[in-house]
Amino acid sequence: MASRSASLSPPPLKRRRSIPPETPQSPNPIAPPPSILGIKPTDPSVASKASTLRVYSWNINGIAPYLDTQRPITTFFPSSSPTTHKPTSNPPYPSLRACLHRWSFPHIIGLQEVKIAPSDNPSQASVRRVINSPLSDHDGVTEPNRLYDAHFCLPRDKHNATGFGGKVYGVCTLVRRDVASSSTTRTVNWDLEGRVLITELPLHGLVVLNIYAVNGTTNPYRNPKTGKVVGDRHMRKRIFHTELRDECARYEAAGWKVVLAGDINISQTPLDSYPQLRLGKEHVHNRRHFRECFLLGKEEGGLGMSDTFREVRGEERKFSYRPREREWGQGMDRVDLILVGRRVRVKDADILDDELERGRSDHVPLWVEVDVGGNIDDGVTRERCEARLDKRGEREERPERGR
Repeated sequence: MASRSASLSPPPLKRRRSIPPETPQSPNPIAPPPSILGIKPTDPSVASKASTLRVYSWNINGIAPYLDTQRPITTFFPSSSPTTHKPTSNPPYPSLRACLHRWSFPHIIGLQEVKIAPSDNPSQASVRRVINSPLSDHDGVTEPNRLYDAHFCLPRDKHNATGFGGKVYGVCTLVRRDVASSSTTRTVNWDLEGRVLITELPLHGLVVLNIYAVNGTTNPYRNPKTGKVVGDRHMRKRIFHTELRDECARYEAAGWKVVLAGDINISQTPLDSYPQLRLGKEHVHNRRHFRECFLLGKEEGGLGMSDTFREVRGEERKFSYRPREREWGQGMDRVDLILVGRRVRVKDADILDDELERGRSDHVPLWVEVDVGGNIDDGVTRERCEARLDKRGEREERPERGR
């Protein structure tokens, strides 16, 4: 893949409407956003005029069922009749475009586990077509704030991302065009499994990381070059944590405001799991390591990030992982998170913990709204939520979720 320039100059402020066939990989070093350099945008058409920005995240668990554009828009929404609608175990006719309508067209949507093979260009083209295909005569597809660009990071590790013809893992980021015109989306060179996409919004000084974190299991992890077993997926998960922390730290050091969103594959406390946390030595180790990397302060080696759902909702119990093989409410976890760095001011956040929103996935979406009206001083005091390591759950092993 072509690398972006490593110059310290900010990216140009001209409109980018074409979508490159491949997403560029990470540069080094990271340039500061224009606001840090004292540069102000002069063309109001290059960015959204909104003072807040909404980011959605959803492990879609296979994007193929959501590419149907042949149904009228009324089939994608709950009935307006007084009759109570009970979602089926496999809701019919899901659509990405209908989701965008229902969510009022967020600025950025991070999708995880899209399950597209890296050579499957037709499916990628289908995603780009469907997200901008009208569902009615009043869809508004001529408006930039209702149109999207799609970017992909798909697995290219021939030893660790195999099976199903390469249709495993993979992330996709949808960027609304009124902000995409001045944005850059890229991959990173330390991820070969299709787990990381980074979208830079330089006019807002904001960077959004779309993450599908490694799931800790005892399955082997192989050297991507030689295929030799060098550890298990627990080990690889902790390496992934470290690389991701360092990537976020580089952005923060350059003056960017950081939003990290995705399926983290970690529940933090008993509030975040039912009936209980994943237990056993390795799961406890993974949980502690995640906390040390992202939630503890910089003086303790972490980033001091905030869990936005806990910051806004306190001890409210909602869950993002809802397994399909169980009856709704019989086993769930909050493993999908949106974390923000210390410069980010959170306006609102929630989890769409609803059977309809789950669709054909085994996760539900979550979202955050952040202030992009200006930089926040590091010294600003605000209540921050730091998840506590549960020390009670080390007695027995909970069955692993195989991903």
